[in-house]
Amino acid sequence: METATPDYDLVTICPDSMQYMNSTVLVVVYVIVFCLSLTGNTVVIFVVRCMENSRTSTDVYLMHLAIADLFFALTLPFWAAYHHASHWMFGTFMCKLISGLEEATFYCCVFLLACISVDRYLAIVKATQFLTQKRHLVGIVCAVVWLCAFLLSLPVMVNREAFMSGYTEEYVCHDNLTAETMDSWRMGLRILHHTLGFFLPLAIMMFCYGFTMCTLCRTRNSQKQKAMRVILCVVLAFIICWLPNNILEFIDTLMRGGQVMETCELRDSIDLASHVTQAMAFAHCAINPILYAFIGKKFRNQLLMSLFKKGLLGRDTMSKYRVGSVYSSGSTRQMSVTL
Repeated sequence: METATPDYDLVTICPDSMQYMNSTVLVVVYVIVFCLSLTGNTVVIFVVRCMENSRTSTDVYLMHLAIADLFFALTLPFWAAYHHASHWMFGTFMCKLISGLEEATFYCCVFLLACISVDRYLAIVKATQFLTQKRHLVGIVCAVVWLCAFLLSLPVMVNREAFMSGYTEEYVCHDNLTAETMDSWRMGLRILHHTLGFFLPLAIMMFCYGFTMCTLCRTRNSQKQKAMRVILCVVLAFIICWLPNNILEFIDTLMRGGQVMETCELRDSIDLASHVTQAMAFAHCAINPILYAFIGKKFRNQLLMSLFKKGLLGRDTMSKYRVGSVYSSGSTRQMSVTL
């Protein structure tokens, strides 16, 4: 994905209406999201790691999702400093590293959400725990996800550089391409981003969760129905956070491709809206742990149990705040304890 950097091939055509925009609010949002994500995702990783042999396949996916969100959040301080200073001061190596890390972790998060939907579909609709029983296969799937995410981030890492803008006379972190290849390169990356980074995973999630919900509606297993609420909220949060940004980028893609007439007013509106939608998209890395904590009873119980086992929580405190049991019996035993 692209960061909210100025469009240097258009600034000589349209006046720079964004130059007086106050970036303080955006910087504050990035810092808040970074702090929440750092804390929340660290807790999720801690809880799943403490589960040892009781982890399900979904728990493993959620732990990798938390790791990806954590790495994604580590890029936010750099973008906050970039917005605040209005120039890139970290050099070409960090420009490539931060841009590539952001791109890779974005794809990783999306692919893992799709994997979770397939995992729940197999466990509930097909009534099979094949991946849960073959834990090494879950590890292989996660490894493939990380590998694919890394490969998809390579084009950004290769072409992103820190260079002096001829217009602003400040260093920027941007794709350093010639004017002849800039548009075709950006169009190709945008199409890849829209397809693999949103619409295809979203279609997989909608298919899997559609059948899963239909199956749950025909059963009387309230424990499974409650467990599905967290996963559905996770997917809904993904759609709410990333859909506006994808719609905006899709309009921008059509405009660059000549399907939508480009005007200075439309360009200014897109530039302004991109700051809002990208802030929403970046906030996604901090939302999932909040959903686990406020909706997932099992996650709260497992957190208390993990703190108790580490000697960080007393038995009386754990008994006071613990609700029900972390582990269930019967058919619900295979449900993700992170839920």
